[in-house]
Amino acid sequence: MGNTQKKPHCKGDGGPHSESSNSHHHGQWKSKGGSSDKYKVPQESKENVANGSNQSASAASKPGDQNSKGITGRGKTEETVNLDVPCGALPPHLSRLKNEGNLLFKNGQFADALEKYSQAIQGYTDSGIDSPEDLCILYSNRAACYLKDGNSQDCIQDCTRALELQPFSLKPLLRRAMAYESLERYRKAYVDYKTVLQIDTSVQAAHDSVNRITRLLIGQDGSEWREKLPEIPLVPLSAQQHRREEPPSAEVLQARAEKAARDAERRAEIRFSALKQEGNDFVKKGQYQDALGKYSECLKLKPQECAVYTNRALCYLKLEMFTEAKQDCDAALNLEPTNKKAFYRRALASKGLKDYLACSSDLQEVLRLDPNVQEAEKELEEVTVLLRESLAHSSEAKPRRSVPITEVDDDEDLTAVPNSETTSTGEDVTINLKPTNAYEFGQSLNAARCSGNTAACAELLASTSPELLPQYLSTQLDSVTISFIMRALHSHLLVKNPSLVYQHLSHLHTADRFPMVLMLLEKDERHLMTQLFEHLSAVESAEFTKNDVQNLANKYI
Repeated sequence: MGNTQKKPHCKGDGGPHSESSNSHHHGQWKSKGGSSDKYKVPQESKENVANGSNQSASAASKPGDQNSKGITGRGKTEETVNLDVPCGALPPHLSRLKNEGNLLFKNGQFADALEKYSQAIQGYTDSGIDSPEDLCILYSNRAACYLKDGNSQDCIQDCTRALELQPFSLKPLLRRAMAYESLERYRKAYVDYKTVLQIDTSVQAAHDSVNRITRLLIGQDGSEWREKLPEIPLVPLSAQQHRREEPPSAEVLQARAEKAARDAERRAEIRFSALKQEGNDFVKKGQYQDALGKYSECLKLKPQECAVYTNRALCYLKLEMFTEAKQDCDAALNLEPTNKKAFYRRALASKGLKDYLACSSDLQEVLRLDPNVQEAEKELEEVTVLLRESLAHSSEAKPRRSVPITEVDDDEDLTAVPNSETTSTGEDVTINLKPTNAYEFGQSLNAARCSGNTAACAELLASTSPELLPQYLSTQLDSVTISFIMRALHSHLLVKNPSLVYQHLSHLHTADRFPMVLMLLEKDERHLMTQLFEHLSAVESAEFTKNDVQNLANKYI
């Protein structure tokens, strides 16, 4: 249909030939009064329109946005082509399809080029990206293929789609005008050619076609030919290329800047997604060094992306770069303070650094956020054993000595009360019951503990302000010390002064090492602690209620 000419309605006037990539034979018609070539498109003009000898008219037959040079086919060689050159906001695989289509079109392989553009259009739809400019170019390029192959109807359809995406786009307008002309739909062709000239008055092919079609329409419709034309759209100044040399207004400059920022953001997002996916693929293959590089590039584009930090931390863990892994987890937790994955991987990094206390703390945080994380439970069991071994080894390396302490207060020796619950060591231990600093408190508590004298410990606690207890215990708190204090509170102070017991328990759990030490308590030591809170909750007191004791017990049990 697009490769033959029908006889015009008027007498003796012939229409222009349609363009085709193959050598088609076109019919000629005799006009009433003269030559059959009277209204035939001159060969030179035809070549200008089809092949783009005019700088602006070249848009009609060449796909837009050519990115590279290469082998042109038929024995001609130019620079090596780079088919991976980015195209607008298209992702890499769609950019490659477009570049392949451009190269095939340039080599005259229009059907193959058409297939590449079609694949790119389908891929655009499936990818869900939003870039009307790029989709417009793809439709316009495919329209050029249809035009070359003589499929004017599909050319018109693709040009119309392109113009819906980018109104007053020059190339699809010019290609559609040529397709209309090849189908002898002269009025529509005239309108599109005139619209093209509003956009760019330098398109000589459009001037030639307007003159030619004007003669045809006069012969066909007479003096009233203008009245039968469809309405010619008014092209806005922003789309008129010959007016763009005027200095743009502040609003235009701002709009351009905003569009450039959006385009840059869109390209960065596409690049980020591609790099992250490549990193994930490398992780699945066990290629952690390569994945690490991809994630590092991602963070240059989006340094606030928490998931990338945790992903890169995993790579560092696999490569046994524990310090770097911990730093990435710290960065992730600064962005998302409740990120379980960051806590868990930081725990593994601390384990690799043999910081078992920090590892245990992070694993407990993971289980607090989600008690169902079985991996964290298993790791916590293992780290607890390692922590106990580490503490035991440290204790063996630096053994404590039991030194009898004699402190004088008011010129009197304060001798510890013998403990009836334990076997006597055969010697008296003197204990300072009024320490003034952490060192003195530690010496007194250590002397009482080494002799098993819970009564002396109770006396020491009774003379110590509860607010000072966490400070005094901060450097020497361990599971044995906590268990000993609990026995002293339960056996001696609970009956005498339950309010003081409650106050000591209210402050003891705030000591720095308390959470770790609590984890190391044995089963019978935990049972003793439970009994202490049960008996304390049964006490009638104006200073605390049973509910207060229960809330406090939750911090211990």
